[in-house]
Amino acid sequence: MMFHRSHLFAAGAAFAALIACAPRAYAQDTQTQYLTGHDKDDAVPWDFFCTAGAKGNRWTTVPVPSQWEFHGFGKLSYGVDMGPGPIVPVEGRYRRRFRTPENWTGQRTFLVFEGSMTDTQVTVNGVSAGPAHQGGYYQFRYEITKLLKPGEENLLEVTVDDESSDASINSAERRGDYWNYGGIYRPVYLESVPTEFIKRVAIDARADGALAVDVFGDAVASADHVQAQVLDLKGRPVGRAFSLPISSAQQTVKLRSQLDAPKLWTAETPNLYQLEVRLMRGQTIVHRVKRRFGFRTIELRAGDGIYVNGKRVLLKGSDRHSFWPESGRCTSDKISRLDIGLMKDMNMNAVRMSHYPPDQHFLDDCDELGLYVLDELGGWQHKYDTGIGKKLVEEMVTRDVNHPSIVFWDNANEGGWNTALDTEFALWDPQGRTVIHPGGTIASINDDHYPNYERIQKVAAGDRVFLPTEFLHGLYDGGAGAGLADYWDVIRQSKVGGGGIIWAFLDETVKRVDLDGRMDTRGNLAPDGILGPYRQKEGSYNTVKEIWSPIVIREKQIPADFDGVLTLENRYDFLDARQCRYAWSLRKFQSPASSQSGDSVVSQGTAHLDRSIAPGTSGTLKLDLPQNWRQAEALSLRVDDPQGRELWTWVWPLPHADDFRAITGAPGAAHVQSSETPDQITVRSGDLTVNISKQNGQLISADRHGKKFSLLNGPRLAVGDAALASIEGHSDGSDFVVTASYTGDMKSVQWRVKPNGWVQMDYDYMASGPHDYFGVSFDYPEANVQSMTWLGNGPYRAWKNRMAGGVLGVWSAQYNDTITGDSGFQYPEFKGYYAGVRWAKLQTTEGPITMELGQDDLFLQMLTPRVPANNKAVHAQAPFPAAGISFLNAIPAMGNKFSRAEDTGPMGQKAIGDGERHGSVNFYFGDPPR
Repeated sequence: MMFHRSHLFAAGAAFAALIACAPRAYAQDTQTQYLTGHDKDDAVPWDFFCTAGAKGNRWTTVPVPSQWEFHGFGKLSYGVDMGPGPIVPVEGRYRRRFRTPENWTGQRTFLVFEGSMTDTQVTVNGVSAGPAHQGGYYQFRYEITKLLKPGEENLLEVTVDDESSDASINSAERRGDYWNYGGIYRPVYLESVPTEFIKRVAIDARADGALAVDVFGDAVASADHVQAQVLDLKGRPVGRAFSLPISSAQQTVKLRSQLDAPKLWTAETPNLYQLEVRLMRGQTIVHRVKRRFGFRTIELRAGDGIYVNGKRVLLKGSDRHSFWPESGRCTSDKISRLDIGLMKDMNMNAVRMSHYPPDQHFLDDCDELGLYVLDELGGWQHKYDTGIGKKLVEEMVTRDVNHPSIVFWDNANEGGWNTALDTEFALWDPQGRTVIHPGGTIASINDDHYPNYERIQKVAAGDRVFLPTEFLHGLYDGGAGAGLADYWDVIRQSKVGGGGIIWAFLDETVKRVDLDGRMDTRGNLAPDGILGPYRQKEGSYNTVKEIWSPIVIREKQIPADFDGVLTLENRYDFLDARQCRYAWSLRKFQSPASSQSGDSVVSQGTAHLDRSIAPGTSGTLKLDLPQNWRQAEALSLRVDDPQGRELWTWVWPLPHADDFRAITGAPGAAHVQSSETPDQITVRSGDLTVNISKQNGQLISADRHGKKFSLLNGPRLAVGDAALASIEGHSDGSDFVVTASYTGDMKSVQWRVKPNGWVQMDYDYMASGPHDYFGVSFDYPEANVQSMTWLGNGPYRAWKNRMAGGVLGVWSAQYNDTITGDSGFQYPEFKGYYAGVRWAKLQTTEGPITMELGQDDLFLQMLTPRVPANNKAVHAQAPFPAAGISFLNAIPAMGNKFSRAEDTGPMGQKAIGDGERHGSVNFYFGDPPR
């Protein structure tokens, strides 16, 4: 029975001094000896025999930890797509010889496995260490003290079966929508402790400074009290030590203390402490352990929201698999820190473990770097049986209970929950964290998956806290950022909004050693991420980053009478906006004639808030710009968090941003001439020849120095009809103009060939009714395209419902044929729609083609992206005009795996044509003049 005593056995300052000064020689700490590497990067070879695979049925070696499929053993399979024929179980047999240190004699020794897939049987020196462990994502241990041969070599033998003999484990863990693996994939080590020792500690540290510590002993006989001291991360005592006496053979005790004004843990302020707990016999330390923890209070308030330390928060996160494309679930602390860094770079504050508990180092890093964690019991859509489920809940919670980052326990996923286990979590968690059912509803929280916009509006207006633990499915280039702005507006404005978790963080694309290194997405099952498998940033990355920025600048443009004052909104939950860093710069862009991308900084400085802007409030930020600021082409403002991590950088065009357009009107020395045939009008300006069709007013060809450019068959309407009514050419000053008039939706096209070699195209057309896109198009052979440099929003392409995330600048991209998440894997993707384009220079095998767009609200279509075959993209695809290059006034929105674009919100609707549209584009064929 747990021993509860409310009074403290005060050791006072003397004990605090003892903790600070006690010599290490007398401290009975747990000693650890690794039998494997710590992670995938320092794995060590073990003897190995596998019953299947290219290297099967012979003794050899395999690195441990690892998943054996990545070393030519076994058979890689996907849970919901196991392939034809019956499932063939694979067995791996491991051997490892080891010695224990001499000073372990008289101690107790435990063998610890942090994770092994799936059924694991262990013998030491030919004797079983205990019953086979079942469950592939959980830490387990055996005491092997009596099985060891002190001073001699010991033989460890481990047999691992990828398929469990427990059918419910296979259903819960190995029939999910993710890859199956086998083997010892997390570290294995020995722990040596005294004969009586502290088995585990469970800490409940509240925001008001209240501290309760459950201490669980093992074989405690001679110890007479338990002492504890809070330390900072440098080991310095914080507050007074506290202690309780224990009776003979008492194995459990609850200590209590109270700290005054502790630094609180949140995802924004991840303040950590250590707790040192000692099992004592008089003044002798019997055993000592240290655990990291944080003071914080998590509440789910019915009909309201999620509260951290008394303040309502919105969780902004993604679902993460523990995964690396060349090692499966065998990862490393380096990968954990990389992933958390990328999440925080996207301004996320939360992560859901899908669909199992992660590596310990991932949770340690979430504690340290600051992320709210939803820790999940296995069970993708099928549940564990109650008996094994209780055991696995205990293993999961007792391992993870002290992590302040964990805010919820997930009892499995999408119907995989065994409701008989809901109450089991609290048996091992003194904090009493809320248990949720991702994909379902339990008590006062709704964790619906993949709601469309209509559904999210309805649920957000309900009376249950709403936290979709999967939404905006990121298959290929769909979902994730596409639709997020509309969804997030609803969640932020809801009285019960709890946040949202995007599916998913990364593409689970495997590099197949059995297929000569081919990247395998398993069709459309694995490529669901905001990031690629090697953490390549896909198009939604910047969109999420901007929408979820905790500091928002409300100005969309800089007025001519700008006085340097910007309106700032603080969407942090705990940090004052004054704690952030603000840096501005005035920029000039490279011109179309330059061979460089980017810009040059002509002036820069920092800004500081004069007064506090508390979380959830707004204020102003004053930039001290030089008097000549209007001579720059753009103003940028970068905002960093207190640790120097960029939240977002805004770039606004200034009036001089359009100065480059003067080059199209520069004087030229050439004499413009024209000629006609029954089929075409030919216009020559120096070494440039342009041919316009007299049948439809479209460009037939252009050549310079006799070298032909294959831009042709335009402008033609991307949507609508047109019939040529008349066409005529005439001189206009030093220019020659060809004007075509039409009946139908196209009204007119005018070609103006100038002495300086520029060709100006002006067009007018009617647009009415809903359309995916409208504008004008040209043909251009994709095979000729090499790269593009442009002044506009970048570096990624845009969709109508994914406009956020683009930053004004001069960008450059090499041609690629990437299908997001499916093939190519070069990012940013080259082909698609580009927003805010002022000019673009296309490098081709025929020479450069420069296009200067006469207005800032045109979109540029650059070729047409391929889509995966067999409709694998489902709704995660968008229509394109049948063209090589288009200049469009509207572009389509992007859907996701489960929702059409129009079901993702207002931005997902088709554009509505509302009358006459005008466009102007200047072309230069060849190297543009400086």
